[in-house]
Amino acid sequence: MYTTGAAMLEALLEAGVEYLFVNLGSDHTALMEAIARAQAERRPVSRLITAPHEMVALSAAHGFAQISGRAQGVIVHVECGTQSLAGAIHNAAKGRIPVFIFAGTSPATQEGEARGSRNEFIHWIQDVFDQRGIVRGYMRYDNEIRVGANVKQLVHRAMQFAYSDPRGPVYLMAAREVMEQEVEPVKTDLAQWPRTAPTALRVEDAALVARALSDSQRPLVVTSYLGRNHAAVTELVRLCRRIGAGVLESVPNYCNFPPDDPLYQGNQWNEKRQHPALAEADTVLVVDSDVPWIPEVNRPASAARIIHIDIDPLKQQMPLWYIGARHVFRADAATALRQISEQLDGLRLDDARIRERIGHYSRQHIERDKSLERLEAGEADRITPEFLTACVRRAIGEDAVVLSEGVTNFPAIADHSGRRKPGTLFVSGGGSLGWNGGAAVGMKLAQPNSLITALTGDGSYMFSMPSTVHWMARRYATPFLQVIYNNGGWKAPRFSTLSVHPDGQASRARDLGISFDPAPDYSAIAAAAGGAHAEVIRRPQEVVPALERALRAVREEGRCGVIDAWLPR
Repeated sequence: MYTTGAAMLEALLEAGVEYLFVNLGSDHTALMEAIARAQAERRPVSRLITAPHEMVALSAAHGFAQISGRAQGVIVHVECGTQSLAGAIHNAAKGRIPVFIFAGTSPATQEGEARGSRNEFIHWIQDVFDQRGIVRGYMRYDNEIRVGANVKQLVHRAMQFAYSDPRGPVYLMAAREVMEQEVEPVKTDLAQWPRTAPTALRVEDAALVARALSDSQRPLVVTSYLGRNHAAVTELVRLCRRIGAGVLESVPNYCNFPPDDPLYQGNQWNEKRQHPALAEADTVLVVDSDVPWIPEVNRPASAARIIHIDIDPLKQQMPLWYIGARHVFRADAATALRQISEQLDGLRLDDARIRERIGHYSRQHIERDKSLERLEAGEADRITPEFLTACVRRAIGEDAVVLSEGVTNFPAIADHSGRRKPGTLFVSGGGSLGWNGGAAVGMKLAQPNSLITALTGDGSYMFSMPSTVHWMARRYATPFLQVIYNNGGWKAPRFSTLSVHPDGQASRARDLGISFDPAPDYSAIAAAAGGAHAEVIRRPQEVVPALERALRAVREEGRCGVIDAWLPR
C-alpha cells in the first residue's frame, strides 16, 4: 500500500534528509506504517530519532544543519506539538536555519468516511481553526497537503525555500485521512526545484565598495553570521589583509574571522561601552549582521560612511531596523567579497597607507590580547568565567566544536574559547534559550568524530530540557561535553533592569524572582536521565581535574560529561 505518507517519506529521502527528529502522535499513523513497511522490506528511509520534547527535536535539527549545511526533518503532533516547538521555531527563523517541519492535523471526518477518520476523543479537542497560523510569521514557506497526488512536489517546493537565502524553516501539515490516501507513485526531477543561486553585486557596486575601502583612513568590517559559509571567511581574510581593514564581530553567531589575526578587533555584545574601533572608523562595511551595533551605547562616528551587504538587508522579519547606511546591497557575502577583491586589482593602492592601517590595528590587537591574558589568570578562591573558558579551551584543543549559550557570559566564551577555524563556534542566532543541548546532539550526529562542547548558563541549561537531551544522547550515542556556567539564576534580567533603573529599588532588592535558590543539582539531572558523568565544582583548582574526568567519559566511555561550575553570585 503506497500512501501519501509513504510518498512524503520518499520525497524527504530524495531531498537528502538523513534524520527525522520525531515526537509522534495519533495523526502519524500513515507515516508509522510506511516506516515500518520500509524497514521490513529493507528499503531506505530516513532514520527516526525519538525526541521526548519538541523543543529538543527542532534544536537537534537546527544544530545538524548549522554544522553540516544539510536540512533535516522534524515531525510533531498536531497543534499541540507545533506549539511545543515554541522558542526553537524562533531560533531557526532568526538564525536562518533550513529545516523541514511536518505536523498532522485532527482528522477531517467523524463517521468513517475515509481511512483515518476520527476514532479517539482527542481528535475533537485538538481540532483548531488555523494551525498554520501558529508558526506562519516564522516560516519561509508553509502549506497544507490537501491531496496525496502532489505531496512530493510540495515537499520539494518547501525544501527549495528552506535552502534559498535567506534560509529558514518550512512547515507542512495534513489531515490523517489525506496522509492515509493511496496514491500512484510519482517520479520527480529534483532539478525542477533548484535553490536560488548566490546573489552577486553589480560590477559598478563592487567597484564603489572597493574604492571606498581603499580611500579610507580607517576601514572597518562589522559582521555577525558571515561565518556560516566557510568560503566567506576565506574571502574576508583575503580582502582585509590586502587593504588593511580591521574586523569587529558584533554578536557573532559563528567564527567569522580568525581571532588571532592582527586585524581582529574583538567582539561586542551588550557591553555598555563604545568600541574604539567602531568610533574611529571612517568607512564601515557591514556584512551579514542583524545587530551591527547598539546605537544607545555604541555606534560609528556621525561622519562615517556606512555600506551594508547582506543576504537580507531589509531585515524583513524585524519591524524596526535601520543603521544609516548610504549604500545597501542584497548579495551573498562570499560572492560579494570576492568581487570587491577583484575590483581592487584595477586600483592603484597606497602601500604606505595599507601598512599604516595594519600597524594601527595590530597594536590595538596586541593590547586586547594582553588584557584577555590578565583576565584568564582568574582569582584565588572563585571560578571566573574567563578562567573557566580558558581551561576548557586548553582541555578540548583547537579542533573541538563549541556551542555557546552562556548569555551574560557570551563575551567571555567568545573571547576565551579560542575558536579560530570556521565551523568550530556556534550560537543559535536567535533569542530563545535552550538551544544548546539539542543542538549538541544534532551536531554529534552530523560529525560523530568531532568533540562537541556545549557551554551554557544555568538558565539556558534548564530551558534546554536536559532530561530529554541526555536521554537522547545516551540512546543515540552522541556524547558531548557540557559545562554549566552557574551564576545562581537568571542574571540577564538583573542586568537589563539595572541598565534602565541603575539607582531604582531593583538595585537594592534581594529577591527579584530570578534566582534559582535552592540550586538544582544540574549535572545529576544528566546523570539520572542519560548516565552522564556528573560533577559540581566550586573552586579554581577543581576545574582542570574535572575537565579531564569529563573528557575521559566522553572520549573513552561514550557518555556525556557534565560539569556544574559555580561562578561568583
